[in-house]
Amino acid sequence: MPELPEVETVRRQLEPELVGRRIERVTVLDERLTRPEAPRSVEKAVSGRKVEAVGRRGKYLLIELEGERTLAIHLRMTGNLLIGENGGLKHVRARFALDDGRQMLFTDIRRFGQAIVLDRGDQLEDYFAARLGLEPLSGELTPERLLELAKDRKAPLKSFLLTQDRVAGIGNIYADEALWRARLHPLSPAGSMKLEHAERLVEGIVGALEAGLDHGGASIDDYLDARGERGSMQDEFLVHTREGEACLRDDGGEIQRIVVGGRSTYFCPVCQERLRRRPRRRTGARARPKRDRAG
Repeated sequence: MPELPEVETVRRQLEPELVGRRIERVTVLDERLTRPEAPRSVEKAVSGRKVEAVGRRGKYLLIELEGERTLAIHLRMTGNLLIGENGGLKHVRARFALDDGRQMLFTDIRRFGQAIVLDRGDQLEDYFAARLGLEPLSGELTPERLLELAKDRKAPLKSFLLTQDRVAGIGNIYADEALWRARLHPLSPAGSMKLEHAERLVEGIVGALEAGLDHGGASIDDYLDARGERGSMQDEFLVHTREGEACLRDDGGEIQRIVVGGRSTYFCPVCQERLRRRPRRRTGARARPKRDRAG
């Protein structure tokens, strides 16, 4: 599934191609793309509008249109947004005809992608407030804030990082990479972190995501950027998919694979510290009365 670096790479490529252009016509070829809205409703809401900006929120691409409307697109597992011609492309689910004769095409093999039109302002803010947490590359994610989000959470750190309503944009790949960078075991309870651990994890998250951006994202499966090219982050993985290989820290560890929350998870059992759940402090407990030993 495309994660923050992949979606941000596409955003950066689409922005100069789309801003100022008018989407003359939208043709939705798969009704699943716009559910629960009818395809015709989305086509009508977007067609004829000029693109004012291209943004991102978590794993969503936001195409901001004139008239205070926003087309929000989630690529899900196998979605791609491509600028160019339709020649030879398979699994095209929607076509966006631009005023310069080119097309933006949405392809999706597994048909899990989503497109929704929202009014900018309260509707847009409410939609994402219920779904997405902090943006990790915006400066919002601090060690102190991360500790607040993780407080009393029993879920493993790996699962915690994949929960989009706390920190947005991190998926399976970059969760593994971030935890390795932070030297934290993926099964550590999220609420077991202390400040020093949160500092390492924030640094690990930012480092992993920035590495993904530097390499144009990871193309393990179907991900292509807006130009139809593969990313190269998969050649730079520090731990993800490296089961059975020696840890790059040269600590004698061998990368292992386990399943956490239904997701393949890769880690080094030597250098990634497994934190233990901190016991809760008993509050309001009365001291037991001492027995009177007299008599």
